[in-house]
Amino acid sequence: MASKKRLSQYNPASEDFKKEEFPFYWLARLSGVYTQQMEHALRQVNADIPTWRVLFILKEHGTSSMSDISLHAIAKLSTITKIVYRMKAEGLVETNTSANDGRVTEVSLTPAGRDAIVAIQGATGHIFARSFRGLTEAQITRLNKTLEIVFNNLDEH
Repeated sequence: MASKKRLSQYNPASEDFKKEEFPFYWLARLSGVYTQQMEHALRQVNADIPTWRVLFILKEHGTSSMSDISLHAIAKLSTITKIVYRMKAEGLVETNTSANDGRVTEVSLTPAGRDAIVAIQGATGHIFARSFRGLTEAQITRLNKTLEIVFNNLDEH
């Protein structure tokens, strides 16, 4: 019973709730300030967050379908399609029909896209360094594992 009482301060439905103890309070604040700082840094290299997401998904996964990009970016397929075709017009990516399934559009980086990644890394690297200053590799790993558990709990259907 004492455990339930202690956990109640984290639950917005509880009388014992305290916003500063609510993990999503900190996640929302963290996301907001991170987004602001990333937008500012990305503007310096004529990029934006959607472009950054798609470029770095392709950097890690190589040629990917629109659906896979949508999955990793946690964005609607229609939104990713618009972003990818804008990026294609900018020369950052190219699209091709899958040889295995004509209904699937595959996206890959161009040399200009690879150059954009290098520029973005230079413009945003300081944000990562400042964000995790004072944390050990083990602490960052533990944080990632904890966030993954919460994500998977919410992603259950």
